[in-house]
Amino acid sequence: MNAAGIIAMSDLARTDDALWDRMLAVNLRAPFRLLRAALPALEARRGAVVNVSSIAGPRSFPGILAYSVSKAGLDQLTRCAAIELAPRGVRVNAVDPGVVVTELHRRAGMAEGAYAAFLERSKETHPLGRAGRAEEIAELVLFLGSERAGWITGETIAIDGGRHLTCAR
Repeated sequence: MNAAGIIAMSDLARTDDALWDRMLAVNLRAPFRLLRAALPALEARRGAVVNVSSIAGPRSFPGILAYSVSKAGLDQLTRCAAIELAPRGVRVNAVDPGVVVTELHRRAGMAEGAYAAFLERSKETHPLGRAGRAEEIAELVLFLGSERAGWITGETIAIDGGRHLTCAR
């Protein structure tokens, strides 16, 4: 499971090279390197990989440019690796969460009041009316890594309370 990730609130004009490089290094290069390093063990065990991406990969949202591009890249890495590794018995999938209650946004510098307002706003932006819980994402990751999902590969599965069904707002 590749679950490392960081986010930064920044638009096109304010995204400097250092921020761009940091987003791609953590959110895309690190999963690539881990996958490459684990390849011998994955092949020996006919294993499975689950990348934790974001609904911001396939969908565009303002103010998180570098994050969105890095997660779109991770979704594409998932598909490319899946097609390449399938003949070797290795499955590769990704989950694309919407807003989930974690420390991600706080670590990016979002103040407590702003974070509370962000979670409150999620009730409107997610059709199921709430932010997700980490346990919900973990259950899908566990399923995709299990033998029960033995015929699933190359998928990026939205687990976002329906947010991917809506227009950005």
